[in-house]
Amino acid sequence: MEFQHISVLLNEVISGLDIKKNGTYVDGTLGGAGHSKEIVKKLENGHLIGIDQDMNAIKKASEELKEFKDRITIVHNNFKNIDIVLQEQDIHEIDGILLDLGVSSHQLDEGERGFSYNKDSFLDMRMDISQDLNAWDIVNKYPKGELERIIKDYGEERWAARIAEFIQNERQIKPINTTGELVDVIKKAIPSGARKDGPHPAKRTFQAIRIEVNNELGILRESIIKAVNALKAGGRICIITFHSLEDRIVKETFKELSLDCICPPELPICTCNKKKELNIITRKPILPSDKEIELNPRSRSAKLRIGEKI
Repeated sequence: MEFQHISVLLNEVISGLDIKKNGTYVDGTLGGAGHSKEIVKKLENGHLIGIDQDMNAIKKASEELKEFKDRITIVHNNFKNIDIVLQEQDIHEIDGILLDLGVSSHQLDEGERGFSYNKDSFLDMRMDISQDLNAWDIVNKYPKGELERIIKDYGEERWAARIAEFIQNERQIKPINTTGELVDVIKKAIPSGARKDGPHPAKRTFQAIRIEVNNELGILRESIIKAVNALKAGGRICIITFHSLEDRIVKETFKELSLDCICPPELPICTCNKKKELNIITRKPILPSDKEIELNPRSRSAKLRIGEKI
């Protein structure tokens, strides 16, 4: 499978990073290197650190960026370890960082990875294939109540209880091994009238399971704080999210970092000694244009938020 990926909100990200030609930047989600390539083009004596946990992305990005190899270092890791990566590179401060939290188009299109509800394959969904937990484990081993919670909370699926119940019933007969088998169970669980409109009936459940497999929400707040800590004064952080749960975490973390005090309002004086660390550049998230959505329908739910270190 050829690695295909269309970078979302590309121009908006490049503008938002306010790139300095001698600066040091991090692309924490390297993917197909579309954002990275545009960042590195603007660097003269600067440097870019590209991080990804997917070895297919690492291989593709290395090829895409080979002409800029003197200006880029590619690291196989997770952006949650941004502090460790920078320490290993002997970098103490950076001028900007990008986190694109979407699943790469190639991961969706590459059937054997198990991300897509449109292609039948083994239930995997691991972004880092060296980790143990995969989607099969969740679908076949998690208690029904835990499945319901994940599908409801991470997928925002109104039929979570029925889907969890139908999964429980099916796996008592035989394991649910493939994405196609899971899609069939989901379609049986959701009443036909509710499947007529809106997105694919399996979209929300697949999103929920993917988030659980990769602990996407669990690492996000901590990663944002680490990234902001690494920024120089005036350095920018750009984060692209693709669903409301991610966007809420980014929004709330940015807000927390932008406050001077987080003491309860009933306290007469501040005792937290917190200092404001971030200016929020985007009071409302930047959304893709109608033209971008037409060219790349997968960008439809993207939101970009930008902050600047004080």
